[in-house]
This record gives sequence, C-alpha cells and structure tokens, in this order.
Amino acid sequence: MLRIITWNIQWGLGIDGHVDLKRLIDEARDIADFDVLCLQEVSDNFSDLKGNSGANQFSEIAALLPGYSAVEGVALDVPDGAGGRRRFGNMILSRLPVAQVLRYTLPWEAAPTRNMPRLLLEAVVETPSGPLRVMTTHLEYSAEKLRRAQVEGIREVHRTAFERTVTMREDGPGTYALFPVAASAVLMGDFNMRPEDETKKRISDPFDNGTPPLVDAWQAAHGSAVHPPSFCIFDQTNGPPHCCDFMFVTEDLAPKIRHIGYDQQSQASDHQPVLLELDF
Repeated sequence: MLRIITWNIQWGLGIDGHVDLKRLIDEARDIADFDVLCLQEVSDNFSDLKGNSGANQFSEIAALLPGYSAVEGVALDVPDGAGGRRRFGNMILSRLPVAQVLRYTLPWEAAPTRNMPRLLLEAVVETPSGPLRVMTTHLEYSAEKLRRAQVEGIREVHRTAFERTVTMREDGPGTYALFPVAASAVLMGDFNMRPEDETKKRISDPFDNGTPPLVDAWQAAHGSAVHPPSFCIFDQTNGPPHCCDFMFVTEDLAPKIRHIGYDQQSQASDHQPVLLELDF
C-alpha cells in the first residue's frame, strides 16, 4: 500500500493564528503513516507573512521528517533587500527512494490582478511496484486566464513525460546518465478551482498520442458523489466551504485506489489535507 498526503499548509499558519510546523507534521502523521507528503505554500525568509518568523521552512520541515528525502520546489525566488533571497513554493517528502527530480516553471501570462510565478514539482519515486511520477503544484488564485495557461503547461509536462517512456534514449556518462521513467503518475495540490470548473476538467481531457489521461481520484473512487470541502471550512474569508484541492491519477492507477479521504477536522492550515491510498 502506498499512502500519499497533499496539503496546502499556508506556511503553517493555523486557524488559531499561530504558525506551528510541528503541529502540522504531527497531524499529517495522525492521518496516516504516509510514504509521500506533498506540501504547498512553504516559505523561506518571508517574515511579513502573517505569524511567520521568516525561518527557512524547507529546512525546518526536512528536519521534522528524518528518514524522508526532502525535495524543494521554489516557485518564487526574489531578493530580500539585504543581500539574501526570499523563497516560496512546494515540497515533496518521500521515505521511498527518489530518482530524478524535475522542476517546471508553469506559464506566467500577463494579468492585471495580483499574481506570482507558479511551479510544477515532479519527483520519480521508486516503489516496490516500480517507478511512479509524483507531481505537486499550486495554481494561481486571482486569474482564470493564468490557471488555464498553467493547466496547459501541466498537460504538456505529462505528455512529454509519457513520450520519454516510449522513446529509446541513448545512455551516456555523467549528466547524460539515464534514470527511471514512468508513465504512471499522481498529480496533486491546490488548484484554486472548484470541481465543476471547466479548466479543472481540462486536466482530465484525453491526449492524441496515447498518453494516459489524468483522472480525478475522488471521482474514480466515488463516481458522482460531491467532493468534500477542502477550503474555508473554519474561516469563510474567501467564501463558503468548497473543494479546490485535488488528487489525479493516470487511468491505469484508478483501479488501484483503495481510499481517498478529505480530513475535515484539522485546523493547522486554512486548507484540509487529502489522503490517497494506492495498491501500488
């Protein structure tokens, strides 16, 4: 059994107004003995975020999970005005071996609303059943135009990854060495869209080159049942409770889903964690 959790942690800021990364990791452990943990909104040197000390949270989270490989996915990397850098993005932590890691900057269209660069972070995790591509992202909140472009970017990443599994590539020394590739994949994160959004549905559209589609894991397991809310349960500043955090799997993995659940109790972030269990 492979257990994966995705969680937008809002830099560890809980509903109580306190930033507590240990609380968050402890709660993730209570949800499941996870093999892979995918996080969004991890910060480094952003002391102006509410409740944030400005610490390097990538390092702090890695220290809280000894025995896990910590993969950083920095989407925003800017100067702090004092000779340092400020970073913000995603993270994958895996206790299974991690092969190649890829970081894709998603399309960043011009838009007048506030927005920032976004990233798709991919790590090939070597499971007992073979390699699996684990991808996590956090799409733009303020502009549908940007989300549409970012979804097309994700689809292109998935298409080219599949092409690499069916195209023989010459091995080589050093930087040209071959590493495991995988057609099977899991995509997850905060997509800042509701289940009925056409741009969200676009993620699951078929490809014309044999690339396995990415299907919504909740829908694969529960059919037409409504997605549980994952956002605004305890704080309605951004609207009524709704779902915007999703997990997708390639269609070959859909029959292997044993459980997908949205935790409705945690108040360690403004989003709720999602657990996927696969027979993989």
